Amino acid sequence: MTIVPGWQTDLYDAGKLVLAYLLGLPVGWYREREAHSVGVRTFPIVAMASCGYVLMASSADPAAQSRIIQGMVAGIGFIGGGAILKSEGNVHGTATAASIWNTGVLGAAVAEERWVLAAVLAALNLFALRVLLPWKLKLDTKRELEQALRKAEGE
Repeated sequence: MTIVPGWQTDLYDAGKLVLAYLLGLPVGWYREREAHSVGVRTFPIVAMASCGYVLMASSADPAAQSRIIQGMVAGIGFIGGGAILKSEGNVHGTATAASIWNTGVLGAAVAEERWVLAAVLAALNLFALRVLLPWKLKLDTKRELEQALRKAEGE
C-alpha cells in the first residue's frame, strides 16, 4: 500500500492519534484516581506514541516495520519496568507495567485500523484493573492468613 502525502492522510493519521489517546485515557484516569504514580498522563501518551510509531512504520518496507515495532515494544517494556518496585520482599507495580504494555498494543491496533481489537484491549485492561482488584485483595488476605497460621503452628 502506497501512501500519498497530503492533508487528507495527515488528518486521518491525526484522528488515529487522537483515538489512541482517548482509548488510553480511561485506564490512566482510573489509575490516577486510585492514587497510583502512573496515570492520566502516561497511559494516553503511551497509546498515542505507539500509534505514531506504527504509523511511521507503515510506509517502510516490512523489515523496517518489524524493527520499528520491536524497538517500540522494548521501549514500552523499559517504561513498564520503571513502574515495578520491590520493597519488603514484595513486588509492586506489575499490573501497572502490564497495563502500560497493553496500552502500547492498543495504540498499534489503532494505527493498523483494528478498531475492535483496540476497544477490547482498552475495555479488558480497565476490567482487569478495576473489577478484578477486590478479588485479588481477597486472595491476598487469605494467603496472608494462611501464612500467619502456618507460622504460628511452627512456633
